[in-house]
Amino acid sequence: MIRSRDPRAPLAAAAAAGAAGFAAALLAGGPALLTGAIAGLFTALLAAVSLLVASVRQAGNRAATGARWMGGGAVVWAAGVGVRPAAESSSFGVSFADLLVLVGTVMLAGGALIAAGRGCPARVVFRQVTDSYLSAASLFLIGWVVTLRHVYADAADPAVFTFAMLPPMISLLVTCAIVPSVVTGRSNSWLLSLAGLGVLATTTVAEAGAAIARLDGSTPQVWSLMLAPVAFLLLAAVPWGRRVLESRSPLGPAVGNLVSMVPLALVAVATCTMLVHLAGGREREPVTGIVVLAASTVLLLIVRVFVLEGATMRLRRLVSLGDRQLRELAESTGDVVLRCDYDGIVREIGPGVEAMYGYRPEELVGGTIFDYIHPEDVPGIQAALRAMGLDDEGATPGACMLACRVRASDGTWRPTESVATWRVGGEEMLLVTTRDVSDEEALRNQVAHLTFHDGITGLPNRAYFEERTREVLSGRTAGHVAVIFLDLDGFTSVNDSVGHASGDYLLGQAARRLRGAVRPDDTLARWGGDEFAVLLETGGEAQLAVDLAERLVRAVSQEPFRVADRDVALTASVGVAFTEEEMPAGDLIRNADVAMARSKELGGRRVEVFAAQMHADVVRRLELAADLQRALIEQQFAIEYQPVVDLATSRVTAVEALVRWWRGSVFVPPEQFLGPAEDTGLIVPLSEWILRESCREVAAWRASSWDIGLSVNLSARQITAPRFVETVEEALTESGLPASALTLEVIEEMLVEDAEETIKRLTELRALGVRLAIDDFGTGYASLAFLRQLPVDMIKIDPSFVSGLGRDETLSLLTRTIVRLGHDLGLIVVAEGIERPEQLELLREMGCTRGQGFLVARPMAARGVDSLMRTSLTV
Repeated sequence: MIRSRDPRAPLAAAAAAGAAGFAAALLAGGPALLTGAIAGLFTALLAAVSLLVASVRQAGNRAATGARWMGGGAVVWAAGVGVRPAAESSSFGVSFADLLVLVGTVMLAGGALIAAGRGCPARVVFRQVTDSYLSAASLFLIGWVVTLRHVYADAADPAVFTFAMLPPMISLLVTCAIVPSVVTGRSNSWLLSLAGLGVLATTTVAEAGAAIARLDGSTPQVWSLMLAPVAFLLLAAVPWGRRVLESRSPLGPAVGNLVSMVPLALVAVATCTMLVHLAGGREREPVTGIVVLAASTVLLLIVRVFVLEGATMRLRRLVSLGDRQLRELAESTGDVVLRCDYDGIVREIGPGVEAMYGYRPEELVGGTIFDYIHPEDVPGIQAALRAMGLDDEGATPGACMLACRVRASDGTWRPTESVATWRVGGEEMLLVTTRDVSDEEALRNQVAHLTFHDGITGLPNRAYFEERTREVLSGRTAGHVAVIFLDLDGFTSVNDSVGHASGDYLLGQAARRLRGAVRPDDTLARWGGDEFAVLLETGGEAQLAVDLAERLVRAVSQEPFRVADRDVALTASVGVAFTEEEMPAGDLIRNADVAMARSKELGGRRVEVFAAQMHADVVRRLELAADLQRALIEQQFAIEYQPVVDLATSRVTAVEALVRWWRGSVFVPPEQFLGPAEDTGLIVPLSEWILRESCREVAAWRASSWDIGLSVNLSARQITAPRFVETVEEALTESGLPASALTLEVIEEMLVEDAEETIKRLTELRALGVRLAIDDFGTGYASLAFLRQLPVDMIKIDPSFVSGLGRDETLSLLTRTIVRLGHDLGLIVVAEGIERPEQLELLREMGCTRGQGFLVARPMAARGVDSLMRTSLTV
C-alpha cells in the first residue's frame, strides 16, 4: 500500500538542517563566539522592542519617528547576526547576512539623523559626503599601516580580503556621515540620537574585528564581541530615562566647528602615518587598492578646496554687495555714515555730510568728531561710549544710541540722533549713522508748547498752571503763595451775539490786558472758557495779591473791548485764595475758584478773598442739590395754596401755588432750596410738577361749581427751557383747566435778562389765553417799559411796600401810586403781605381790589382749601 507524502516535510527537513548548521557553526567558533552571538542577538531585539514601545508612547513627534527607524534597524541587524553562522559557508565574499547587517546599519543611521533633527540641505550634502569619505579613508589607511597590511599579507586571495573588509568599511562610512549632524543636533531627542551613533560606532568596530578574525582564522577578542551588546543595552535603556526624549544638546556652536575640522585632522594624521611607513622601507611593493584609496583621497581634497574657494568667493561677493547696498541705503535715507576710531578720528565719511551739514568729506577725514559736537554734549557722548565697553583695556562689541548737537558749516547747532556700532567688519572701528532731527525737535517743541499753552491766547493752560502751582508750593511757607481766579462777566452773551470767533478774539484782547497788569514773575494762565488764573508769590504780604486782583478788575472794565466793529463792555469777578500749612495745590486752586464764584453771586466787578465758610457753603449747596434730586424722584415735595381774596367782599377769587419740602421730618424753607434748584436746573422738572399738580387740583374745585383761579410762579430757567409753552398747554389739556383760569407770574428781573426771548415766550402763552402777572412789582427798574411791550393782566405789589402802610408816608404814597397806575392801565392790582388790619383798611381806601397775606389767609394744604370751599367762600 502506497502512502501520500506530507508536503511540509522538505521544509521541516531544511529548517532542521539549517538549525543544525547554525548550532554547528556556533560550536565550531568556540564558547566566546557562541556567547557573543547570542548576546548581540538578544540585546538587539531587546533594544528594538524598547524603541518601538517608546515610539508608541511618544507618538506624533520627531523622537517617536527616530525611535521607530532605529528599532526597525535593530531588528534587521539582529536578523543578519542571527543568520550569519549559517551563511558563512557561502561562496560569495558578501553573504546575505552581511547585507542584512548593512541594511540594519543604514536604518539605525537614518533613525539617529531623524532624532537629531538636522536636515541636510543640498549645499550641505556634498560637504558631508566628502567629509565622511575622507574620514573613513583616513581611518582605513591608519588601520592599514597598523594592522591590516599584515592581515592582507596572510590572506590567500586579495579578493577575499576586499570582500571581508567591505561591510565594516561601509558601516564606517555611514557612521562618519552622521557624526556632524548628531553632534550638532538641537532637537529635544538629542540623547537618543547620540545613543544611536554609539551603537553604529561599536557595531562597526565589532564588524571590523570579526572580519579580521575570519581572515586570519583566529577567534575574535572577547571585548570586540561584547561591544555591540553593551551598546544595544544602552540604546534600550535610553528611551526610558527621565525626560530623555526631551533632552537638548548641551554642546555649543564651538563643538560644531571642531567637528567640521575632524576630517582634515584625520587626513593629516593618515598622511603622516603613511609617510613614516614608506620612509621606513617596510612596503616592498605598493598595494594597488591602497594607492587608489590614497589617490582618491587627495583628489577629493583638491575638489573640496576648489568648492571651498568657490563658496568663499561667493561669500565675498555677497559681503561686498551687502556693504554696497548698506551704503546706498544709508545715503538714500539722508543719513550721514562715518567710520572712526576710539579717539574719534574720522577715517571715512559718506557724501551725505555735504548736503546735511555743508562740509566736504575730505575736510573731515583725519579730524576728530569731538571738534564738531557741542561742548556740553561731549562728556555725555564719552560716557555712552565707555558704557559700550570701549576702554583702554580693550574694546568689546556693542551698539548704543547717541543724541547730541552738531555744528554745521554755517555755525548753527543742529540736534542729531546717532547709532554707534563697534567692530564693524571685524575692525576695531566705530560705525556711526547720524541723522539730523531738527524738524523732529521743532515738532516736539511745538507739541510740548501746545500741550501746556492755550492756542487762543498764547497763555499757559490749565495743565501747566496746576503743575506750576505744585512746583511753587513745595517748600514754601504758608501765606507766601496766592492764587487769583478771574471770570469775565457777561462773556456768554458775546458768543451768542457776535459768534465764537469774535469771542475768541475778545479773549485774546483780555489776555493781553491781564498780562500787562501782572508782574513779570507771576504766572498768568487761561483756566478755561472765560476764566483766567494767576499764581504769585507774596512774600507774606497778602495785600500784594489783593492789589493785583483789583488791578485785574480795572484792566478788564476800564474801557470796552472792540469786537466785530462794536464796543463790548465787560466786567470781571475775581477770587483770591492764600496757601495754608501743608495745603495741596488742588485745594488752593479750588479755594480761589470758590471765592471767584462768590464774587459772581454778589453781582460781579468785585474781589472776594476766600474764607473757610465759603467752602462750607459750596459743600452744603452741593449736598442740597443731591438731596433735591432725590426728593424729586421720591416725591418728597408738597403744594400749599394761599388764597387771593377780593378785599371788598372777602371772597376767595384765586389761590397761589407754593411748593413745600419736608426733608424727612425737617421743613426746608423755600428760600434755601429754590436757589440751588435754579442753579442746577432741577427747577425745570420741579416747576413742571407744580404746574401739573396745581392745575389738576384747581380743575377739580372748579368742577364743584367754584369759580376760582390759579396763580403759579415761573422761574427764568423754566421760561427758557425747550418746550416750555408746550408743557403749559399739555398741563391745561390733561387737567381740563381753562387757560383763562391760569395766571403765570414773573418777576421784573426775568424781563430784563434776555428780554427778547422771554417776551416772545410769554406772548405765546398769552395767545393760549393764559393770564400774565408781574410779581414783586415796583422793585425793578424796567417795569413801566415792559408794561407797554407785554400784554400783562395783573400786577402784584411787593410786600416791602405794603409793610410800610400806616407807618411810612413814602411807602404809602408809592403804594397809592402803583394802585392808581394799575387802574389807569386797566390791570388787576393785588397787594401781597397783608399782615395788619390797618394795612387792609388803607388798601381798601386806595381802591386796591385784591390782596393776600397772613391776615387774610395763610397758605394751606389742598384739604384745607376743600374745607374752606365747603364752609364758606369768604375769609
